[in-house]
Amino acid sequence: MDLKTIVYSEQDGIALITLNRPDKRNAVSFELVDELMQALDAAERSSAQVVIITGAGKAFCAGLDLEDLKKLVGRTHEQNVQDSATMARLFRRIYDFPKPMIAAVNGHAIAGGTGIATMCDFTLSVAEAKYGYTEVKIGFVPAIVSSILVWQVGHKIARDLLMTGRLFDAAEAHRYGLVNEMVEPERLMPRAQELARQLMENSPSSVRLTKKLINGFLAKVLDEQMTQAIEDNARIRTTADFREGISAFLEKRKPEWSGK
Repeated sequence: MDLKTIVYSEQDGIALITLNRPDKRNAVSFELVDELMQALDAAERSSAQVVIITGAGKAFCAGLDLEDLKKLVGRTHEQNVQDSATMARLFRRIYDFPKPMIAAVNGHAIAGGTGIATMCDFTLSVAEAKYGYTEVKIGFVPAIVSSILVWQVGHKIARDLLMTGRLFDAAEAHRYGLVNEMVEPERLMPRAQELARQLMENSPSSVRLTKKLINGFLAKVLDEQMTQAIEDNARIRTTADFREGISAFLEKRKPEWSGK
């Protein structure tokens, strides 16, 4: 693989995927999404039994890249549906990945970054990391991630996190079960590898089937919700509030919402 935004390696039964745009705080670009899918395909084909995903530099993932954010304004409905479907496939790919996935959150995980961490089976986090489903602050709808978040934390907490768009720290994420463990920065990767080895002590087929069993309880519901989420995500991009939210964000000013 010729990857520019991802570093992929395998060692001792563990596949390590590193989001590698440290100068952009590992922001999600269309290129990164494509390369992350390639890395996941490679990990599935490999002999690795566990996958760890982390970020290079000080951030885990800062959400959508500004340059790609600019490109979203003025796209057709069909293009918006295609973009939304691509993100849905990525999130669902991580969530349904046949091997255990561990997110080693080394720094802030915002918007799409929080979504990636949410989809993994295990999330280890440094205390300094901030999280946030911040889509409503710029006229987006957190439609795709909400499909799974509601099942993970319940309706009241999901409403709080998704409708306020506020940032919250790792300790709060831990209370909600979005983070399994808080780890000192120097212990993050050793602890992730330790957890991976613990999982590898078990029967690989049993672990895979157990994950498939757990995910299967919601599979039909998630299929329906994801379909609706893709449409909702595409529809919001045609609104005046979406255009205003993007403009205000790029111009670093407070948005003036019209409610349309």
